[in-house]
Amino acid sequence: MGRQKLEIKRIENKSSRQVTFSKRRSGLIEKARQLSVLCDASVALLVVSAPGKLYSFSSGDNLVRILDRYGKQHADDLKALDLQSKAMSYGSHSELLELVDSKLVESNVGVSVDTLVQLEGHLENALSLTRARKTELMLKLVDSLKEKEKLLEEENQALANQCIRGVQS
Repeated sequence: MGRQKLEIKRIENKSSRQVTFSKRRSGLIEKARQLSVLCDASVALLVVSAPGKLYSFSSGDNLVRILDRYGKQHADDLKALDLQSKAMSYGSHSELLELVDSKLVESNVGVSVDTLVQLEGHLENALSLTRARKTELMLKLVDSLKEKEKLLEEENQALANQCIRGVQS
């Protein structure tokens, strides 16, 4: 006798929903672990429950490392998505210029739209330079922390070896 096919919809009973969430979360984590072991893949899994509790699983690599790798590989896609969503919320370029021009006229500011566009360009350039410098500093910090981690691991290994030699003596 087989199982019935379950209709995928929200479970109304709160306790049933919580039990289902718990069981399915465990099953999902087990499948992620199996995928990692069988295929020698790095797997990162994040699950956030309805009340906002975070559950995570990572295999092999540290969760942060996996997410960093994802971020680096898909940075262009994420930037494009962000720009698309911003563009959709702003409307067309001409509509924006008309809106800015009308706001300038309303506030009696003696600045033209062209001057503001030029100023915006300067600000964007300065922001790009600042972000580039910040990225450079962060990468240097990451490198120095990696070196420190290596040194600490070597020191830990040396201490472990000393402990082993002490026990054997």
